[in-house]
Amino acid sequence: MIKVEHLSKRFGALEVLKDVNVLISQGEVISIIGPSGSGKSTLLRCLNLLERPSGGQIEIAGQDILAPGAKVPELRRRMGMVFQSFNLFAHLTALENLTIGPVRLLGQRRAMAEAAGLELLKMVGLAEKADSFPDELSGGQQQRVAIARCLSMEPEIILFDEPTSALDPTMVGEVLAVIRRLARQGMTMAIVTHEMEFARDVSTRVLYLDQGAIYEEGTPTQLFDTPRRERTQDFIGKVRSLSCHVASADFDRYAIFGQIEQFCEKHVLTAQTARTVQQLAEALLAIHAARPGPVDIDFVMAYSEQRRTLELRVDSAGAPGNPLDDPQAPGGPGRALIDNAAADLVYTRLGDRNRVTMRLKSLELPAIGT
Repeated sequence: MIKVEHLSKRFGALEVLKDVNVLISQGEVISIIGPSGSGKSTLLRCLNLLERPSGGQIEIAGQDILAPGAKVPELRRRMGMVFQSFNLFAHLTALENLTIGPVRLLGQRRAMAEAAGLELLKMVGLAEKADSFPDELSGGQQQRVAIARCLSMEPEIILFDEPTSALDPTMVGEVLAVIRRLARQGMTMAIVTHEMEFARDVSTRVLYLDQGAIYEEGTPTQLFDTPRRERTQDFIGKVRSLSCHVASADFDRYAIFGQIEQFCEKHVLTAQTARTVQQLAEALLAIHAARPGPVDIDFVMAYSEQRRTLELRVDSAGAPGNPLDDPQAPGGPGRALIDNAAADLVYTRLGDRNRVTMRLKSLELPAIGT
């Protein structure tokens, strides 16, 4: 149904999408997840040409929609879109919002459009609200009307751009239930969403976008249970991280201590945890900075809200080898603290850098719901 090759989009000097390639088959439900600003909504808007791509190719049912002479309005009618904001006509009732498109654009008789519109309102559970105006409806009800309006144009594909982001949490479920029903009926859909459990439940495939590209994709089970790549793992695990760069053996440890303390306060980690991490950071950085050659070290503190784990990572330039195993590495209380606090210590060589990953034993982490 949808074939995207080498898609790119720029806004001036800002490259929002770069070399995006994706194939969506008929009946697939594709969830698109990723951090804010990663290009998710821009990708959807390029698919129906609300944004004109800067490069690449898009085919809808075998037709190149970027080709000269492409019948864009006709192709758009085959692909409905539901936005974050409901975009209902405020001066029209719910039923009139559903009938205006079929009558004016599809040439349907009003009676036929009204009968079909009532059936769609019934499908989304709002038949009794047919004569209500948008300001008489809750946010969840307005979004369900917006979905019904999209369906009234008989699309073959529906694009959802964060359909629940503008809703009160109590209304999210009613909208997701309608989308689940469409999925069971075999509607081809691409859904930008922050609802991870929903994406896991409804999708045939999940795309993780990061920095304007498809960083990883797979089935919901693959992506949510066993993500292969680091940034995906951090995103799925709701990892909050602090990064510091060290370029001198005489690094400012007190500035780093201050950042660690602020990070722990922000994420409700205890003062004892902050003190322990400060001591570990000082010990790890001293060991890495003592190696021969230029000092080029990245220290990362990563707290996973989902897994409730705390991890320290140290990446450093230099010859291959675990800095902690270097015979010249400083020992003493710092090294003993590392050994006592670590649930595990893992060394890997990534390109031209050494990485030591330290997962801490159970510390005083906040209680769930705190």
